[in-house]
Amino acid sequence: MKIRDVKTYILEAALTEPFAYSQAWYERRGACLVEIVGEDGNSGWGEAFGPARLTAPIVEYYKPLLVGADALATESIWENLYNRLRDHGQKGLAIEALSAVDIALWDLKGRHLGLPVHRLLGGPLRMSVEAYATGFYRKRPSGPNNADPFAYLVEEAHQRIAEGFGAIKLKLGFGLAQDLLLCETVRRAVGDGVSIMVDANHAYDSTAAIRLGRQIEPLDIAWFEEPVPPEDLAGYRAVKAALQIPIAGGEAEFTRWGFRSLIAERLVDIVQPDVCAAGGISECKKIADMASAFGVRINPHVWGTGVALAASLQLIAALPHNPPGLHPIEPLLEFDRSEHPIRMAVLVEPIEQRGGRVEIPQGPGLGIEIDRAALARFAA
Repeated sequence: MKIRDVKTYILEAALTEPFAYSQAWYERRGACLVEIVGEDGNSGWGEAFGPARLTAPIVEYYKPLLVGADALATESIWENLYNRLRDHGQKGLAIEALSAVDIALWDLKGRHLGLPVHRLLGGPLRMSVEAYATGFYRKRPSGPNNADPFAYLVEEAHQRIAEGFGAIKLKLGFGLAQDLLLCETVRRAVGDGVSIMVDANHAYDSTAAIRLGRQIEPLDIAWFEEPVPPEDLAGYRAVKAALQIPIAGGEAEFTRWGFRSLIAERLVDIVQPDVCAAGGISECKKIADMASAFGVRINPHVWGTGVALAASLQLIAALPHNPPGLHPIEPLLEFDRSEHPIRMAVLVEPIEQRGGRVEIPQGPGLGIEIDRAALARFAA
């Protein structure tokens, strides 16, 4: 089956209330979706992590290399596209655009064959996955309800638990004293039965991260994510050696070559490739296999629309237990609960969690259907 056409969709939506993490404020959410049309009439859908207005032109650059190619030859296409920009885009935007293309090709392949992607990957090893709620961003202190961040973040924690989540991830990186107080306040509020992860979004150097990590260790933190900048591999090594808290990272890393040192040198306990950034389903499966060989856990990073969520679920369904056993440690699904008007609007049927778990979609391809009216409504 040949590829007939490639289309990109740049989507944007304003937030009702801006929010911040340790590096920046968000006032809008966006997405770059990619549609690859096969000569059988089916369409496969993918998503690129990163700024949509920057990744979409790269997909357009790839288009002449795609139209007319064998849509089922995902490995051949991946290698061709990567090598075309290898001298200029081993990381970042070029790989994010490639990720969207790869996801769309897997979706198209599954639709053409009438099988979910996880079956094509050799799964499923599981039919559902435990989800943890991410969010917990800061709001501008412009109103009476936003004056005390600890109040609204504790309220959010209670809300997520009421929704059925048994695990939540807090955003850190707002100063060591503030971070410590937040962790203590939330742990006290939710009790010992809820798992708490923390994510600094590379706000600290290794010295500060170690100091913070030692202070929050008694709070039974499930993992400390991106404690230092992604380029600082020596910093990761120092933090991991100094702390008992599991160290996680990798959302800002790309391809098997980018993850090689993180995994082979065991600089992290948990590796977190984003399927929409690290190279798509093809490359994230390679990264996962490498992690398995070195005894490193994998929990994919997820922060996009329902397309990204569906692609991540298909990958997670095929990840082996690491290590296997009667009571293995299962991979988890990051389930973003922050405001994103586009997230589920692009799907005819939204992906939902029930009791803190999400079912693996069983339909062909990614197991989702796109609402084209939403593409027009959110077109930038």
